[in-house]
Amino acid sequence: MSQSHQQPALAKCPGCEEPPAAGDLFCGVCGYDLSAVPARPDDRPTMAITVPPAAPAAGAVRWPAAEETDSSDVPAPVVRPADVPGTDSGGRPLTGPDAPDATPGRGAGSPAGPLPAGGPGAAAVRVRHDDRADPGGAEASGDFALAAPDPRAADHAAAPASGAKVCVACRSGRVDPDGYCENCGHAQPRERDHMEQELDAVAAVSDRGLRHHRNEDSFAVSSTALPDGSAAVVAIVCDGVSSASRPDEASAAAASAANEALLESLPRGTHPQTAMHEAIVAASEAVNALAREPAGAREHDAHRHQNAPACTLVGAIAAGGLLIVGWVGDSRVYWVPEDRTQPTARLTEDDSWAAQMVAAGLMNEAEAYADERAHAITGWLGADAYELEPHTAAFKPDRPGLVVVCTDGLWNYAESGEEMAAAVPADAGDQPLRAARALVGHALDGGGHDNVTVALLPFAVRPQGAGSACDTA
Repeated sequence: MSQSHQQPALAKCPGCEEPPAAGDLFCGVCGYDLSAVPARPDDRPTMAITVPPAAPAAGAVRWPAAEETDSSDVPAPVVRPADVPGTDSGGRPLTGPDAPDATPGRGAGSPAGPLPAGGPGAAAVRVRHDDRADPGGAEASGDFALAAPDPRAADHAAAPASGAKVCVACRSGRVDPDGYCENCGHAQPRERDHMEQELDAVAAVSDRGLRHHRNEDSFAVSSTALPDGSAAVVAIVCDGVSSASRPDEASAAAASAANEALLESLPRGTHPQTAMHEAIVAASEAVNALAREPAGAREHDAHRHQNAPACTLVGAIAAGGLLIVGWVGDSRVYWVPEDRTQPTARLTEDDSWAAQMVAAGLMNEAEAYADERAHAITGWLGADAYELEPHTAAFKPDRPGLVVVCTDGLWNYAESGEEMAAAVPADAGDQPLRAARALVGHALDGGGHDNVTVALLPFAVRPQGAGSACDTA
C-alpha cells in the first residue's frame, strides 16, 4: 500500500540557511532539494518535561543514596537488598549487613541454594542446573537430562573392547566392518593405504598413490635358513589387475601364498630356482581359489568367470651367492651395483603388448611404450588366464649391489636401468627402508598415477673377478 508524506516545514535551508517559502520543494536561493530532508519524527519534544517525584507510599522502604563516583572513576558501591530492612520476593525477611551468617541476596533464615526468580508475589521459577555431582538433581530441580554424554568429559583413554577398532576422528566410536565410525560416520584410513616392513636384509614400502581410491598392490618379505645354515632372503611384490574383480584380494593372496611356499621349500634344500617356480604356481592356485563359488551362484552370473580376480607377481631370492628372480606380468626386478660407475640392468621381461611388439621386431622400445596399448598385460595370475607360464632366471653377481623389486607404479617414473639407478639413494645398501621410502616419494612426486610398491634387497658378495653367470628358464 502506497503512502503520501507531507513536506516538513523548514525554518532554514540546509544549504544556505535562508528561510524557504512555504510549500517550496527547492530553495529559491541555492536550489537545495528540500524534499530530500527527512521528516521529523511524530514524537520529538523540544524541551525536557520535568515531573516531580512522587512521594513514597506509606510503609515503603527509603533506599539510601549511592555515593557518587570519585575522581578516579571508581564505580559507586552497589546497594544490595540485604542492606535495608524488608522482605524478598518469596516473603522471607532480609537482615542487615551486620547480622551473622548474612549472605548478599539471602537472609539468615533462607534455605541453601539459589533464590527463586520473579517479582513480588510471583511464583518460584525453576532454574536449570547441570549438577553432575548430584545424580538426582535433574529430577529434583525439574532440569532436563542431557541427550548424550558431554564429549568433553568422554574418557578417550579408555581401552576399546577386545578386537574392536576405535575411530581416529572422535576416538570413541566403534568402526564397523565397512570402515566407517558408528558414532561420527568418519571414514577410517585403510591399513593397506600405506604399508612398510623392514627385516635385517630387506625392506619394502607400498603406497596407494595419488589417484587410486585403494591400494591394490601387496608384498611379502622374509628370511629363512638353508640346510647348510646360510641365510636366504625373499621379496615378493604383487600388483592387482584393476579391470578384474577384487584385485586387492588377489594380490594379497598371491604374495602370501608365494612367500609361504618359499619358506617351506627352501629350508628343505629345494634349489632356489625350482622353489621360485613352485611358489608362483602356489600363488596362482591361491588367486584361482578366489573365483570358485557354488554352482548355484555361478548360474546367476554367466560372465563372472571372465572377470575373475587377477594380479601380477614378481619375486627375488638371495641365497647361496645366487640371485633368483621369477615373474608373471609386467612388474620388474632391477640390478643396481654398489659402484654406480658399473652398468645397471633390468633382470625381467614384461608380459605386455609393448614387450611382444619389441620381441617381434615390429617396433622399437620407444615406439612400443609410447603406444596406448603398451601396458596391456599378456600374462597374469587368475582363473581367466590363458596359460600359466612362470618365468624364472638365476644370476650370480660378482660384485655387491642392490636388487630393486617393484610394480609399474614405480618403474613408470624410472623405466630404464640408468633412470632407476639415478633414483636410488646412494646409501640404499645400508638403509634399505629409507631408500624404499625415497623411491615411493619419487613416484608420488612424478604424479603417483598408480599404486606404488618397491622392495629393496641388498646383495653382498666377495669380489671374485669380472664376469657373472646367468641361466634363464
